[in-house]
Amino acid sequence: MSSSEPVIHYPSAHFNTSASKLSQCPPDEGAEVAFAGRSNAGKSSAINTLTQHTQLARVSKTPGRTQLINFFDLNIEGLRLVDLPGYGYAKVPIALKQHWQKHLDAYLQHRECLRGVVLVMDIRHPMKEFDEMMVQWCRSTGVPLHVLLTKTDKLKRGPAQSTLLQLRKSLKAALGDRVSVQTFSALKKTGVDELRARLDSWLLPEQASAAEGGEA
Repeated sequence: MSSSEPVIHYPSAHFNTSASKLSQCPPDEGAEVAFAGRSNAGKSSAINTLTQHTQLARVSKTPGRTQLINFFDLNIEGLRLVDLPGYGYAKVPIALKQHWQKHLDAYLQHRECLRGVVLVMDIRHPMKEFDEMMVQWCRSTGVPLHVLLTKTDKLKRGPAQSTLLQLRKSLKAALGDRVSVQTFSALKKTGVDELRARLDSWLLPEQASAAEGGEA
């Protein structure tokens, strides 16, 4: 990579705006990557670890508190991270779940600048109903998916690797080259470089292609 090429500094991420529906989102231009995950899967902690912020994405003691689509600008103009609403707990009223699902679906279906989705799952409880829904959506739209298996510090290495390999095999069968899977621990700060490399490949695809060409 030459010194003249732009570099994403994830710690530069800062809040732009929140939206409860598609019409309130920032202009549909540039490129953005969205983080999705069930309540309590560790999504906020993953975003905060990635950006080296303690409270960029709020970690709530009440699952399902994040009810809005939150946009964070990066240091390169037009590049954003997006924190999508997490839900999946019975404590959240059905009507509110339906509201979130409607607007989440509208965002995923119609957001032209969306380059990929990071689906955050607790490695101890992967592929719940919400996760299945997101995988099916990515399968139908062709949007790339990166699965982040969080809280790997809660498992021994053997079971963690077994879950990783099993999930990688099943998702590759469904999505082919459009899916990737990794382990991650916000507590131990492991998997951060791999996550950043995936985001770079989506947000700066020209550089990723040049690097691949140079390795050939």
